[in-house]
Amino acid sequence: MKKNVGTVDKVIRLLIAVTVVILYFTNVISGTVGIILLVLSAVLVVTSIVSICPIWLALGLSTKKKE
Repeated sequence: MKKNVGTVDKVIRLLIAVTVVILYFTNVISGTVGIILLVLSAVLVVTSIVSICPIWLALGLSTKKKE
């Protein structure tokens, strides 16, 4: 698969994931919503690491700079 996640996109995804985890463990968010947000945070971290976002692929988008 062709990588389609750029550096800025990776940083934003990781910041969102870290924020959600902090909010969850400080009990600002909890319950079902908290668990759903944790799962979405895990997805954001994985897509940042592998540099491939299935949603961007489906939409034909890319945040990665052209080489």
